[in-house]
Amino acid sequence: MILECVTDLLYFGDLESCNAANHKIFAVVHACKDPCHRHAVGYSNKSLHKTHPAYLSYETDNQLFLNLIDPPIPLFQIESFKTFLDFSSRATAQGRPVLIHCNQGQSRAPSLALLYMAKGLNLLPNENYAAARTVFETKFPYTPGKGIAKFLADNWNTLV
Repeated sequence: MILECVTDLLYFGDLESCNAANHKIFAVVHACKDPCHRHAVGYSNKSLHKTHPAYLSYETDNQLFLNLIDPPIPLFQIESFKTFLDFSSRATAQGRPVLIHCNQGQSRAPSLALLYMAKGLNLLPNENYAAARTVFETKFPYTPGKGIAKFLADNWNTLV
């Protein structure tokens, strides 16, 4: 199980850490299409149609389910990351810790944690992804996929 504590209000990990977490305490960001988004929205075919209202994300009380995969080329939508930042900001403003997880806890979850640390908590440099990543990597294990690293580098200034 991977579970990294960034601050008392921010954690990231893998699917096992999510399964072990107390969902009454944490606001949980599920950064994986399979199994989380698919199960929460209730579809069994390969994907939802892009016009479906929960195509990018689905939110319930204290959980955000993101339709994210980790391809080598960036297929991400800026709206997904803005939704994540908004959800995380609302949770931490209420004093609720945020747990971000993906399947393996190595790429999407730490990338989102890095983003929120820079954009929401001011714990990392915010001038660009490279600067934030350099500091983040000194403190936490981080092996982002090529697609998410390129997406964050290319879109850093539009993610607020």
